[in-house]
Amino acid sequence: MWAASCLASCCAACACEACRTAVGSIGRRSARIAYCGLFALSLLASWVLREVAAPLLQSIPWINHFSKTPDREWFETDAVLRVSLGNFLFFTILAVIMAGIKDQKDPRDKVHHGGWMAKIFCWVVIVFLMFFVPNGVVSFYESISKFGSGLFLLVQVVLLLDFVHGWNENWVAKDEQFWSVVSLCTYFSWDSISMYRVIFCSLKICSYLFHLHHCRYMALLVVSVVCYIATFSFSGLLFHWFTPSGQDCGLNMFFIVSTLILVFLFAIVALHPKINGSLLPASVIGLYCTYLCYSGLSSEPRDYECNGLHNHSKAMSTSSLTLGLCTTILSVVYSAVRAGSSATVLSAPDSPRAGADKPLLPFSKADEEDTKEVAKPVAYSYSFFHLIFSLASMYSAMLLTGWSTSVGESGKLVDVGWPSVYVRMATQWATAGLFIWSLVAPLLFPDREF
Repeated sequence: MWAASCLASCCAACACEACRTAVGSIGRRSARIAYCGLFALSLLASWVLREVAAPLLQSIPWINHFSKTPDREWFETDAVLRVSLGNFLFFTILAVIMAGIKDQKDPRDKVHHGGWMAKIFCWVVIVFLMFFVPNGVVSFYESISKFGSGLFLLVQVVLLLDFVHGWNENWVAKDEQFWSVVSLCTYFSWDSISMYRVIFCSLKICSYLFHLHHCRYMALLVVSVVCYIATFSFSGLLFHWFTPSGQDCGLNMFFIVSTLILVFLFAIVALHPKINGSLLPASVIGLYCTYLCYSGLSSEPRDYECNGLHNHSKAMSTSSLTLGLCTTILSVVYSAVRAGSSATVLSAPDSPRAGADKPLLPFSKADEEDTKEVAKPVAYSYSFFHLIFSLASMYSAMLLTGWSTSVGESGKLVDVGWPSVYVRMATQWATAGLFIWSLVAPLLFPDREF
């Protein structure tokens, strides 16, 4: 017994030392990934507590103070909301602390990138304390989470639009560089001393650039065509899955047809002579709107007669639930990291826009060295980065609880229920509105920069 006790103590000490070493090794180049890991851990904790914590919460008097004990689903939702509330407060506090940081000499810069043992301890304490707050506070947080989740989805849309327009502008800018190099080659061909050699080299360079020029346009065309093929093929599957014969599925038919109308509208507006648009952004946004339509329709209750994708498999296996949760985690974490890395949306006041070209994780040690003589500006807004995680905490809580209205079978699923359907479709319409506005705004307000 004594030997077993000593062995257990040694194993525990080694584990603690390994954790301390791992946490201490987190530096500037991996801080954002560490925050993502902490956020993913909170989602896993929410999921586990949703499955196992209901009996414990039923025995806590300040939580179960009702004259009639609610259903098990109420306690499952309450557990998820309390963990989400702790996560929200943790990242909101960090967002407030990091407000106004302009350069890396600010002492708070070290707080953002270091002190991980203290931050993890504070996170655990805050989440633990949330199980002592009154039910009224949790109910209020549940109400505001619906609005915070909508704001998070809006940030996702803005990031997507920024990415698509940036992609198109990047290829158009390379096209302009092509013609400038061609003119430069022609200039040197006639004005150089070694005329024949320069002409030969210039023709080789221009031929190579001309080949790249056509390859780039071919790539634009191929990507656009592939997106449209995927959009229309996906739409056909939506008709097959969600409008089964013999059922009155007018709502699903409306969602699918309206999505196709939006896809055609994007192309018409983008190709209008007065709009300086392109088919590439229109095709990508059209495909994304089709995906949102599918995501909304697949979130319909499993017993809904028009949900042909799931009405023959009401019993969801543990593996399916795990896959759904992992997909949710990856989606939320990617959106938060993308937002935190976007110089266009989240640049600090004095940070250069060039920071957008830096990778999420720099691979050079020179990127980690701080210059003592000159204060380097921060590459992104630390405060807004944590605020995105705060909004993502609200959004993930709504996904895990079916927007806090799911009962029975739907309460056991991830992102299932009529509120999820309408949120997805509202996100689609917001995406369509913002994309069309991004095309027509320069025409309506030519004196403003967009």
